[in-house]
Amino acid sequence: MRLTLPDAQTTEDLRTYVARARSADEEGAIRLQASGTTLAAYVGILPGMGLMAQGAVVGLRTMRLADPAEVDVTVSLAAVADRLARGGGTALELPPLPVRVGWAAVAPPRSGWERVGALSAQDVVAVARAGIAEVAAGTPDDAGAQAVAALRRRVWSRSTTTTPPIPAGGAFAAYVLGFTGSSGSAGEPASPGQVVTVWAHGRWTRLTTAAGHVLMR
Repeated sequence: MRLTLPDAQTTEDLRTYVARARSADEEGAIRLQASGTTLAAYVGILPGMGLMAQGAVVGLRTMRLADPAEVDVTVSLAAVADRLARGGGTALELPPLPVRVGWAAVAPPRSGWERVGALSAQDVVAVARAGIAEVAAGTPDDAGAQAVAALRRRVWSRSTTTTPPIPAGGAFAAYVLGFTGSSGSAGEPASPGQVVTVWAHGRWTRLTTAAGHVLMR
């Protein structure tokens, strides 16, 4: 099965989005959910814990398709990156082997969200960079995988001191996915005046910018 994107720019946007998600989780997954000519691309940034993936942080970008499709599949980021690198056009051949990840089994609500406030993108970037520095400083060269994972959970599960507060992992996801950058680059400072709106729905929190969404449960 394949998805047909409308132009080379959309293909490049998807390629960049996948690459950024892999920078957070090299072994991560992407859920591609197409209905008609709309594609929703969910990527796991922080996996969460337990059967319900409590604490998971997921990025979401939507884009148009050139041809209608009905697809809902979760596949590895690496497999999609490989196909985008080899394709050279606007057609994305879907990897044949699906993967199972906890966060993809719990769908976020599509409606009923309540706006609870807004943060400056600069504040969100500051939270993300502080957390990245803390993880780097607390991870010696001989640290085991379990110790690193525990440190990351502690850092990214904390609530920020912003108003409204958000899980720090949400700021991390918005930053690494390029949702806060002036030209969509995760490495750039946020544009002055750019805002990140904060939404709530029960146990869910959503951060939204013009570039995409971050979903947390």
